[in-house]
Order: sequence, then C-alpha cells, then structure tokens
Amino acid sequence: MTQLMGRPILEAPGEWGGRPALADLLTGVRTALVGLAAVGVPVVGLWVVTSNADDGATAATRLAGVLWLLGHGAPVLRGVADAPLTVTPLLLGALAVVRLHRAGAAVAARRGLRSRWGGPVAVWAGYCVVAVAVALHCAGTGLFRSRVLLDVLVVAVVAALATAAGVRSAGAADRPFACSPLDRLPPPYRPIGAAAPVRAAVLAAGAGLVAAGGLLVAVSAVLDAMTGGGRGMALLGRGPAALPALLLLASVLLPNAVLWGTAYALGPGFAVGSGTVVSPVGTALGPVPEFPLFALLPADGPGGWRWAALVLPLLAGVVPAVLLGRAAAGRRGPAAGTGGGEGRPEPWPPAATVTAALAAALVVGAGAAVLGGLSGGALAGGRMAWLGPVPWRVGLAAAGWFVLVALPGALLVRHRALGATGRRGIAPEAGRSACARLAWQTRRGALWLRAGSYALVLRLSEAGREAPEPDPDRDPDRDPDLDLDLVD
Repeated sequence: MTQLMGRPILEAPGEWGGRPALADLLTGVRTALVGLAAVGVPVVGLWVVTSNADDGATAATRLAGVLWLLGHGAPVLRGVADAPLTVTPLLLGALAVVRLHRAGAAVAARRGLRSRWGGPVAVWAGYCVVAVAVALHCAGTGLFRSRVLLDVLVVAVVAALATAAGVRSAGAADRPFACSPLDRLPPPYRPIGAAAPVRAAVLAAGAGLVAAGGLLVAVSAVLDAMTGGGRGMALLGRGPAALPALLLLASVLLPNAVLWGTAYALGPGFAVGSGTVVSPVGTALGPVPEFPLFALLPADGPGGWRWAALVLPLLAGVVPAVLLGRAAAGRRGPAAGTGGGEGRPEPWPPAATVTAALAAALVVGAGAAVLGGLSGGALAGGRMAWLGPVPWRVGLAAAGWFVLVALPGALLVRHRALGATGRRGIAPEAGRSACARLAWQTRRGALWLRAGSYALVLRLSEAGREAPEPDPDRDPDRDPDLDLDLVD
C-alpha cells in the first residue's frame, strides 16, 4: 500500500504498469489543458465582470480557444467577411513550447518498460486530441472562427517540434561529443571544438538584439507617457473590464513589440499595414487601430535623431566578438579528450576564425528571420493584411551586422590574446598565426640587439681605461693576496 501511494497510479506495477502509454497520453492532455486554462481563466473572468456583455459564456470560451490556437501560429478567421487573423501572440506560444519541451524531456528521461506507442509519441497524441476539440469548438459561427484542418495541422507540427526538442535535450548527456558540420571542413578552415563557442556567440548576439528591441520599446513608452498618453487610452471608457483587457492583450503581444523594435534597430524596420514603413530612415503611417502598443509608434517624417538606434546592433556584437576571439586564441578551457588535464586547445588559424564567425552569422540571421516572421502577420484583410517586419530583410540585416562587428572584433581579440602570450616570453606554437610568430621573433631580435649593444659598450669602456704603472719594488711573481695579508 505504501508503494502504491508513493507513485502515480498509472505507473504502478500490475494492470496499469503494462500500459504506460496511457500515462504518457494523459501527460500530453494535461499539458494542453494547463496552457488552455492559462488563457481561458482570464478571458472568462473578464466576461464575468463585464455587466453589459451581449454574448454568453460560449463566446468567451470560443475566444479563449481562438487565442490558444493563435498562440501556436494557427490562422483563424474574423468577422462575417472571414478576414484572416494570423498575428501570433508570442507569449502564449512561448508558454506552449516550454511546457511541451518539459513534458518531452520528462517522458524521455523516465526509464522502464514502455511499448513502442508510448513516450513522446503518446504525449504528442494527447496534445493533439485537445487541439482537435478546441478547433471543433471554435468552428461555429461567431466573431472568430477556426479552420479545423489547418489549425490542427499547425498545432500538431508545433507540438511535434517542441516535444522532439525536449527529447533531444534529455538525451544530450549521452552524446557529449556530438560532431558539428564545422568539424568536416578542411584543416585551414576547420575551427576545432567550435560548436560550443559558436552557440554561445549566437545566444549572446540574440540576447543583445532582443535587449536592443526592448530598450527601444521602453524608451518609446516613456516618451509617449511624457507627451500625455497614447492613442489607445480612449478605450478605457468602455467599461470596468477595458483596462484589464488592454493590459492582458498588451502583455501577450509585448514580445511581438520587442521583436519589432529589434527590426527597427537593425534598419529594415517593420510595417503597420500595406504601404507603410517604420524605420530609422523615416516613418510613413496612415490610420492605425486604437491600441496602446500602436501609440508607441513614431510620428510621420524623416528619421532625424532616430538614426541613433543603429548603434544598438553594434553594441550587441561586442560580446560575441570577445567570445569567438577568446575561443580562437585557445582560451576555451581544457582540451577535448585530455581527460580533465591541464592542456589547452590549439588556437584557430585566421581562416578558421572567419569560418566560425560566418557560421554564427548565418545562425543569427536565420533565427532573426524566423522570429521576425512569427512576430508579424495579418490583422484583417485589405490595408491590414500585413503587420510586422519582412522576414528576409531582418535576417539579412542581422547577419550583416554580425559580420560587420563580430568578425573583425574576433580577429582583433584573437590577435591581442596571442600577442599577450608572446610578450610573456613564450614562443608561439606552429599552429598559431603568422602575425603572432612574427611578433615573437621581432621581440626576440630586439632583446638580442639590446644585449649585444650593452656588451659592446662594456668592452669599449674597459679598453679606454689607462693601465696602472708597475711598482719597481714589487716582485712580479708575488701573489697580490699575500700583500693584502701582510698589510692586515
């Protein structure tokens, strides 16, 4: 009895122990229901406090289901005209992906007997069951309507990718020496052990660019507050639930606004409807919907002082340059395969350093393009058919900024690190760069020249001295030490 009470019933030995797939299936269902509850509870709560709500509870639950589907990137239809709505609330999407990732990792790490249909496949199937139910519930008539087949397919793809990533992370400890594509390059261009430094540089660059976008959003909010409030404040007079609803909607769309700010700092900017542009070069806007986040948009006209936003990507490339430069100089900790010894990895040649920086730039550009595409979408038909940055422009700008800053910065940090090694009197190994060897040889030649000059000066000074006159009373064969003894 104690053993049965100390573990979940579905994993107890016996009748249920032979069917662990059911437990994994319920894990997927629970993961989906928790995410759905995180969206549905605030929506239903706002419907309860709204006294003049015309629709019933079914409309509130349909709205919660639509928001849950949108969080996975699934498109829905809006209004009687069936206008497309494809803007993904990234906060809800991040919540769903994190929970699926954790569920996949937990199931993959669990040991024991399991049928071939158990594990991550069962988790994914349970999640999709909830997605089918939500899509069918939102398929009827109303302000928002789901596309059942397309929405379920999108949710299934997102759930499969997130669960697979969780499974991979759980098994990463069993593959500590995974081979990267950079290890297959020819020796002059092969950065040995570059997987970890490149990954760290990519994460640092991404964090820097996101921080740049967040800083622009914060500055815009402060400037808008100083000028007397935004254009969305007129919505606050529509009832007691207007302010909580605006705060909730602005919160779930805040990551989208931060990524739009990142696109603005990179240069391409973003659009708020067809024929519009918001960039440091200039802003051209027409009528925009009444929403607090749209109140942070700059006024129409040339960029002016807003060109200063282009400095932020330069600052975001400093840390990746340092990381790649130190890795190129061999300062990456113990060498792989030394068994925890004190050996250092070999420094990379300049060509290998350039290869690692270009690989990191490609990953940064691809990530920026994907996130830029996910942050935008259609708000309606016609003029509001596209909001957000253009993905390929943002990706190209991010990769270009990285190459412009991190590539020369990594070479400079590497050169300085290897030069400091030479100044400590340690001869560079053959694997180091020609610049480092030349600097060390020049230093050694200067030291030899200094020593030779000093010896020549000493010889000349001794030759210029006058020889002492001999003492006639002194026996030339007498030892001078005896004279000293007699004097004493």
